[in-house]
Amino acid sequence: MKKNILVIYYSQTGQLEDIVRNIAKPFEAQKEKYDVTYYNIQLKEDFPFPWPGDVFFNTFPESYLQIPKEILPPSEEILNKKYDLVLFGYQVWYLTPSIPIISFLKSGYAERILKDTPVVTISGTRNMWMLSQEKLKVYLRDLQAKLVGNIALVDRHDNYTSVLTILRWLTTGQKEKSGMLPAAGVSDEEIAGSVKYGQIIERHFNNNDLNNLQPDLVKNGAIEIRAFLVRVEKVGNKIFTVWSNLIIKKKEKRPLLIKFFKVYLMAAIWIISPVVLVLHLLTTPIFWFKRQKQKRYLQGINLK
Repeated sequence: MKKNILVIYYSQTGQLEDIVRNIAKPFEAQKEKYDVTYYNIQLKEDFPFPWPGDVFFNTFPESYLQIPKEILPPSEEILNKKYDLVLFGYQVWYLTPSIPIISFLKSGYAERILKDTPVVTISGTRNMWMLSQEKLKVYLRDLQAKLVGNIALVDRHDNYTSVLTILRWLTTGQKEKSGMLPAAGVSDEEIAGSVKYGQIIERHFNNNDLNNLQPDLVKNGAIEIRAFLVRVEKVGNKIFTVWSNLIIKKKEKRPLLIKFFKVYLMAAIWIISPVVLVLHLLTTPIFWFKRQKQKRYLQGINLK
């Protein structure tokens, strides 16, 4: 009897769709064993791409506070089928799973699909996904899904170069290299190579050994933890909490506050972030063991 595999994702640029389809290839290649279904989450009112700058920054408070929008219902075929494994692709917006992903998780459809089902989460991001994954873990736990693996593909360029390339991509639609700037996002080579993670997942799934999947994924490069970026995320979450609540509460001043937030965010990236980096480097010997413990935790799938 065939096993049912569901691939869930939301992708504006097509990058995440390419990633999840590559990871699903080993299942697709064995049609006698697996029935693979794709579910592309769709909002009733979708976000534009490329993003107009004002729309991108105006999305911040709802993104960070995880305020959902209405989604189009999954097909009856998807809702009425029991899946043996879910590959769950998601993006990160403002250090949080994107609004379309949050909208699905809060829709009521998610529990129907994910309850008591093994889930492998897959993200394609600039570089800061760690604490967003922690938020996603909570949703999956509350939906009674079984998180068995996590894969995080990132832009391998330095933090500041990737800021410039991602802003170029989001606001103009240009991913390709231009001038002194490299191509944006996860590299084409890494996306093509992500099929190896699908092979690892399929092998563990076929052997009924999903409990040992995550260490195998980590061993093969599925997770990279940069301690400095974890620190930046922690600081960013504190700051975003203040800004998002302020903007939501002061409705009449929202346009002005969004402009201030935009200026602050750029200053934080280019001025505050280097200061955090210097402090991080200076304290590395002091917090070495703590950071190694943190790294092992973030590479895993358990929730504190």
